[in-house]
Amino acid sequence: MDTIQEGIGHLLGLGRDIGDLAAWQMALRTIVIYVCALAIVRFGSKRFLSRASAFDVIVAIMLGSIMSSAINGSAPFVPTIVAGAVLVGMHWLLAHLAARLDWFGPLVKGHRQLLIRDGEIQEEGLRKSGLSRRDLEQHLRLEHNTTDMSTIERAYMERSGKISVVPAERSPRATDVSVRDGVLTVRVELD
Repeated sequence: MDTIQEGIGHLLGLGRDIGDLAAWQMALRTIVIYVCALAIVRFGSKRFLSRASAFDVIVAIMLGSIMSSAINGSAPFVPTIVAGAVLVGMHWLLAHLAARLDWFGPLVKGHRQLLIRDGEIQEEGLRKSGLSRRDLEQHLRLEHNTTDMSTIERAYMERSGKISVVPAERSPRATDVSVRDGVLTVRVELD
């Protein structure tokens, strides 16, 4: 058993100083850390693999920082992997609590901001979201093919940073009704 540990220790350069690692040892560490980080993320938090919020991005950056220190030998190898697992476990726990407790989610992930109500831009929502009118108009043009605010019932800056739009319901109305040669013609317009 000791010879296996010694062999793994030699391959990964365990117990060596930063400057004493060979390039092939750093390459092997990179592979091992990549596999471990992938396993930690896959088993710990599926959220990394979906649309990331600021909550997720911070954890991803921290995980990368922690794991990179094991690659270059500036931190102990196994404790670094354990620290990465603890970080992802904590992220999973906070995400679980945020999904289950209505009061906890906004503490961790923030609130959505109302940007448009009944076709009217909400200046306070723009200010809190850090958006200008031009940013909002650009989004509406690019994502919703409209520049007409009156066609929007609500628009929100969601906690993920995406802008969601609820279109206004358009009621049809008859504008012209006529009978000619026994044929009834009705002209209908949408508001």
